[in-house]
Amino acid sequence: MRGRVRAACVGARTLQRYRSPRAGASGRIRRADRPRETQPLPPDASALTFATIDELLVIPFHPAPDSAELPARFPTPFDRSAVHPLARRAADETIAMLQSPAAAAWGLDATGGGKMFGVLVVKARDGTVGYLRGFSGQLGGQWTIEGWAPPAFDPAARDAIWIAGEVEMLAMTAERDVLARDPAHGPGSPSVTLLDAARRARSRELLPLIQQTYRLANARGDVRTVRELFAPAEPPGGAGDCAAPKLLAQAYRTDMIPIALAEWWLGAPPRTGDRRAGSFYPACHGKCAPILAHMLQGLPADPHPVFGAEPIAADEPRVIFEDEHLLVIDKPSGLLSVPGRSGLLQDSVVTRLRARYPGATGQMVVHRLDLDTSGIMLAAKNLPTFVALQRCFALRDVAKRYVAWLDGTVAGDHGVIHLPLRVDIDDRPRQIHDPVHGKDASTSWEVLERTNGRTRVALTPHTGRTHQLRVHAAHPEGLDAPIVGDRLYGRAAPEDGVRLMLHAERVSFVHPHTGAQLTVERPAPF
Repeated sequence: MRGRVRAACVGARTLQRYRSPRAGASGRIRRADRPRETQPLPPDASALTFATIDELLVIPFHPAPDSAELPARFPTPFDRSAVHPLARRAADETIAMLQSPAAAAWGLDATGGGKMFGVLVVKARDGTVGYLRGFSGQLGGQWTIEGWAPPAFDPAARDAIWIAGEVEMLAMTAERDVLARDPAHGPGSPSVTLLDAARRARSRELLPLIQQTYRLANARGDVRTVRELFAPAEPPGGAGDCAAPKLLAQAYRTDMIPIALAEWWLGAPPRTGDRRAGSFYPACHGKCAPILAHMLQGLPADPHPVFGAEPIAADEPRVIFEDEHLLVIDKPSGLLSVPGRSGLLQDSVVTRLRARYPGATGQMVVHRLDLDTSGIMLAAKNLPTFVALQRCFALRDVAKRYVAWLDGTVAGDHGVIHLPLRVDIDDRPRQIHDPVHGKDASTSWEVLERTNGRTRVALTPHTGRTHQLRVHAAHPEGLDAPIVGDRLYGRAAPEDGVRLMLHAERVSFVHPHTGAQLTVERPAPF
């Protein structure tokens, strides 16, 4: 039946009228049958009037927005600067609720307790404009919590698969633990190894079946499973459990029109250090891009951002030093170092230099700077010079110094950061701290100035990991102060409109042909 949520969706048949406590009602929700995995909302989380289960999740705006405040098109969820004012308003209300004493039981501020949350501004069937709340994964150990968007999977179908499989795997685990404690076997014995392999194999068998229980619709009514959306590749773990797919799934189940979305982190930072409380983040590419590309079909939506497509002056990059063998250039912020992998973005330092120096051989660009970073780069005019300079970088014989403005007041005046890094496989190109699997990364830093809650620092990388300086600045175990304007790791707000305040201001190296020590500087433009 249109407009009604099936029992399988949230485990409930109907909802009696829930009146506002301000109207004198008790505020309790009376259910015909309460789902096994459902927790009540904190008592002050909402004081709204709902008539059916459809409206239970919709929180109206007070005062209601007028039509001029609504976006003409659904803002892209892949650009943090595209957070619509109404979505921000809904997020602010939700954050206030989550920071109230009533929500303390969810333990968001405990170590490892932080979580991604989201809101989806919607128009209900009666024309009311409000919003849905959602969270990533589980909250307080529960998939379903009253007042929040339920999971995108069918709980009954999932339980039919998972409960029996979980019993089987728990039995394997118990048997393994007994064998591991038995002196006749031990942790590394063939029997224990065999059980470990059997448990992993069983888990791999269950995962595809569970992924088939996710029902993800779009505005056209086309419903797909997670496995269908990622085929022929295997879906990553947790695909479909982020806040955005949950919120859109709930909107489509109940015939609501999605208007705008926002997702943010709240609570203690993750161990990887790539999230900050209260900061908005774009939808991740690894888990959400294929899903949201499907779920937004049929909606008038803004296109996904293409970073690096902004026009750059034709005379960029400018040459600082040049001889018959090499170039030292000043790359502007917003220009790629090399063409994009997709082939859509060709404008880059490489393509521009090749146009200027058609007789150059080899790859020319010896190293790279991030798209958003400005500053000094080295380029070779011929292959022997390219090889020689690459060897200098590999041996760490090239000294580089960066300058940056950080969003926060840094404690201490100087130091060295050691935080191993690796790529976030679910959200490339984002990098995360991983002490086990990460590659060694170290950075020396020195405070140059403190003013108005910001810190100007000099940064000297001793390794060349992707986004190394950006992560080392933002991570709680680093400087705990992201670089101003950092759209990946910082607190950049949509209204800021500022570039990444990171500039490679000095490079020092031995000329591969003359043997002379060269030091080239270009002051930061900020």
